[in-house]
Amino acid sequence: MSSNEKAVMADERTALIQLVRVGPPRQRYTHSTLRRFCTIALGTTLTLLLILFLLPAAWLPRGHHHSYNDSPWFPGSGPGIFSRPHREWPQSNGLSYTELQKILLQTPNESKARQWSEYYTAGPHLAGKNLSQAVWTKERWQEFGVESTEVVAYDVYINYPLGHRLALLDKSVKGSGAVAEDVLDRVVNHVEYKVKYECSLEEDVLKEDRTSGLANRIPTFHGYSASGNVTAQFVYVNFGTYKDFEDLVKANVSLEGKIAIAKYGGIFRGLKIKRAQELGMIGTVFYTDPQEDGEVTEENGYKPYPDGPARNPSSVQRGSVQFLSIAPGDPTTPGYPSKPGVPRQDPHTSIPSIPSLPISYMDALPILKALNGHGPKASDFNKYWQGGGLGYKGVTYNIGPSPSNVVLNLVNEQEYVTTPLWNVIGVINGTIADEVIVLGNHRDAWIAGGAVDPNSGSVAMNELIRSFGVALKKGWKPLRTIVFASWDGEEYGLIGSTEWVEEYLPWLSESAVAYLNVDVGTDGPVFQSSASPLLNKAVYEATSLVPSPNQTVKGQTVRDLWSGRIGTMGSGSDFTAFQDFAGVPSINLGFGGDQKSAVYHYHSNYDSFDWMDKFGDKGWHYHVAITKVWALLAANLVETPIIQFNVTDYARGLELYLQKVVDKATSSPSAEMKAVSFKRLEHAIDHLLNTTISFDKYATSLADKIQQGVPWWKWWTKAKLFVKVKKANDKYKYFERQFLYAGGLDNRSWFKHVVFAPGLWTGYAGDVFPGLTESIDAGNITAIERWSTIIETNIEAATNLLEA
Repeated sequence: MSSNEKAVMADERTALIQLVRVGPPRQRYTHSTLRRFCTIALGTTLTLLLILFLLPAAWLPRGHHHSYNDSPWFPGSGPGIFSRPHREWPQSNGLSYTELQKILLQTPNESKARQWSEYYTAGPHLAGKNLSQAVWTKERWQEFGVESTEVVAYDVYINYPLGHRLALLDKSVKGSGAVAEDVLDRVVNHVEYKVKYECSLEEDVLKEDRTSGLANRIPTFHGYSASGNVTAQFVYVNFGTYKDFEDLVKANVSLEGKIAIAKYGGIFRGLKIKRAQELGMIGTVFYTDPQEDGEVTEENGYKPYPDGPARNPSSVQRGSVQFLSIAPGDPTTPGYPSKPGVPRQDPHTSIPSIPSLPISYMDALPILKALNGHGPKASDFNKYWQGGGLGYKGVTYNIGPSPSNVVLNLVNEQEYVTTPLWNVIGVINGTIADEVIVLGNHRDAWIAGGAVDPNSGSVAMNELIRSFGVALKKGWKPLRTIVFASWDGEEYGLIGSTEWVEEYLPWLSESAVAYLNVDVGTDGPVFQSSASPLLNKAVYEATSLVPSPNQTVKGQTVRDLWSGRIGTMGSGSDFTAFQDFAGVPSINLGFGGDQKSAVYHYHSNYDSFDWMDKFGDKGWHYHVAITKVWALLAANLVETPIIQFNVTDYARGLELYLQKVVDKATSSPSAEMKAVSFKRLEHAIDHLLNTTISFDKYATSLADKIQQGVPWWKWWTKAKLFVKVKKANDKYKYFERQFLYAGGLDNRSWFKHVVFAPGLWTGYAGDVFPGLTESIDAGNITAIERWSTIIETNIEAATNLLEA
């Protein structure tokens, strides 16, 4: 080792870190600061572009499927503000919209319709006693391609018949004379009752009508009727409307402690009993008078069924006597679903406490004739009392009461139980999670048949689902989710649908676009509809696409032969909970009879397959026609990128409804009522109308842009268009909900809609602005002012929704 090396060697005193001088770095590139800036800017730009590309791609270009159990509220989907459409949006997925319409028009056929009807009407299918039919329905829907189909049960409070009797008795003081044992009924308080007439309470067995003689046919009875055994004088009360009873009270006809004899018709049967019991009557008897049958009566020379189209004299209309305008559904669980273990309320606020029976007009004849010459005549009253159809049979339509020695003994024995009933729910999942169309028909019937009510609708639903199944097999996937419902328990009081809506209310409030109901598919050739005004244009379009079975003019459509009248929503079918409780725009469709149609034996054993095959729809063409109208209406709402609503029609409807209220107030004899001002409501509706016109124009402009098409490379334009469409659709979807009032109507808080409700004393027929009309009827100025404020608030909420 050299001496120099030794000099640089480190020892224990050498610093651990030495300073080493390094020369200045050589400049590798010129403009390095600029280069660094450009690198950062380019990287940032690329990152932003990637984000902007992936953001719309996250919801725009892919398909979307929901399992049957995704939602905590309902099997099928969950809420989502930015649900993704399918890849082909705004075009249809898998099939073009035109191809889908073609399938829905070509698939339904008469032979299948007849086949489905023959199954559904072959035996009894009373609510809570039709599980095998529910399972059969589920299996058929799954075969058609709706794999996500389930039977959903609720435990409901209903009644089944045990026994009944109605006898016309003549009483005399015991010991006044010998009376044969075979005519003695009983002895009570030393009074002997002699049977003058024993009502059969049965419908004739007809060899021409196969199901009329089934050993397990259902007796004549009323759903939710009270059990009881009462004997009393009786009074003819016309149709038993509120006004009819007012007329009787004004005429000083004694009602308390009497039995009412009422004609069916005019209003819901349960409300006749409600008013009768409020006036102290102790029982009610209903019959169907031939005056309800139009031109087709025996008096006019028509033969009765089965030999002709007139009413069979022994036919009896069964039915529910629940107070439908107070609350539908299970009367022990108002406002919440009837699931096992839930608390139960006293049902008697919405069902009768006095017994009732339905009878035929053949059984009614001796009872009505017993009133001949007693009390005033119906002809002495106003026009609503005229027109009874049994005058040619010797009935003078005297009011009564019957003489003190002529009484009726009414016996009604019912068993009340809590028992399961079964809805069938099927789902075709769409690609937009929070836009859902629900279609429904009820399956249960009062009798073995039900070929008209409800199973003409059940037939249509099966054919509709089979048609959509054909489209699915060809690769179609719907834009919006479709839910199919076969309800149980409708006849007792819309139970199956009401309990389902009450259970899934949060999900329906978030997702439901519309509910499309077919109860009676057909009992004649006249198309009929009632609907939320939002759906008016959609039903006009659907009917214009379907050929009418009546081709007296070649090529004419259902729309060509329809008057175009769309009724307001009342009650009496399964749309009630959707429209009046959940605020889901609803429609009810079907073909009905006219004054010359064969008499439809409503809720009678003769609402049968044989009647339908011979008189109701001989070729089964109207079954197919209603299927097509229903299917095309659904397809329109499911597939069009912009929901096919029209809010302008709604606002114009409000104008007409308010005018009815104004007319009602100004026609009042009260000067104070005449002076009530509705100007604030008029201004609110005017503002809403202007807003709806603008909004519908905006929605149309979006539809025009969709129609023009967006090139594939303008993905960002397509994304922005989808966002605009989604926001517009949300406003359409939530518009009807703005007219719900959480507190509900006075004294019937289950009904939440401030525009539509069944009339308090009609049940079936719809009332508009019910809070106002009922306040006017009651002469309550304070309530009118309160309801005016409530409605104004709702109208402003609807306006603000569209303007936001």
